Amino acid sequence: MQTHIVPVGFDYDRLIAPLIRDQLDVDRVILLEGAVGSEANVEYSRRLSGKLQKDFENLLGATTERLVLADVYDYDAAFEQAYDLINAELDRGSEREAGERDGPEGKRDDSSGGEVWVNVSAMPRPVSFAFATAAHSIMVERQADRERIHTYYTAPEKYLETELAEELRAERDVLADLLANADGDVDEDRLRERLDAATELLSEFDERGTTIGAKRIGERHIVELPVASFSNVKPFEELVLFTLGEHGVFESVSELAETLAGELNEEYTDSFRSKVIYNVDRLGPGGKGYIERDERGKSHRTRLSRIGELWVRAHADDESGVEND
Repeated sequence: MQTHIVPVGFDYDRLIAPLIRDQLDVDRVILLEGAVGSEANVEYSRRLSGKLQKDFENLLGATTERLVLADVYDYDAAFEQAYDLINAELDRGSEREAGERDGPEGKRDDSSGGEVWVNVSAMPRPVSFAFATAAHSIMVERQADRERIHTYYTAPEKYLETELAEELRAERDVLADLLANADGDVDEDRLRERLDAATELLSEFDERGTTIGAKRIGERHIVELPVASFSNVKPFEELVLFTLGEHGVFESVSELAETLAGELNEEYTDSFRSKVIYNVDRLGPGGKGYIERDERGKSHRTRLSRIGELWVRAHADDESGVEND
């Protein structure tokens, strides 16, 4: 089973044409629509998603599902959604493979397990990076499934922005000629208004390119894109990470150890504290990079790193199953 996860931006061809031209198998498609932006942009993306849904079904025979990606500039939320989606589709493929391993009349079906393909061509870059990084992180965590995960990008044959600009230049020249030769039978004010608007837009395009300004996202104008490459985490390490995720910053590792002992109903001993210090060291900057530690005198202020926060967010549904080793 070949599943394609496709965030939808303002492109159509790049999301379906390569699959048709390369004759790739497409059994299932998940289309993600952004819900943040101007009303016109959101509606445009929604219309494209609807067209893609019909064409994936009619041209490729794929079943489709449309989901909403609430904020295309929220990297962490996009990462979490991508992580959950890719894992769910891998599990779906594994379940299907297990169910079909024995064909009718006891004959073995040698069809391969399901594969997940993630298209990172269309949506804003925080989404593309989040989905690509989530796919890579899952490859690290699920070594047995790494060959079943693919990320891909398609380059456009041409960009319409420059062609639109050239057409607008031609229309501007026509408007200028009409205004220069107006004989009273046309609305000169309307011509002048449209000529001024076209001239201003072309001036901005020539000076700034296809975009203007830097949008404020949250409290800043940048979105940091951490490189997350999850490692296998042992059960007690998971407890440490989830505890940091729940409580935030600990002023010392001893304070973290006391909290863990209380939550596990264990006696707080030197041996238990040493165990916590050992695991924090393995999760720290010199190890897996999930924990940051700031030296404060003889103590070390301990908190999750950005990647650690992503790990906790992506694995939140697994927390109830964590056991102490």
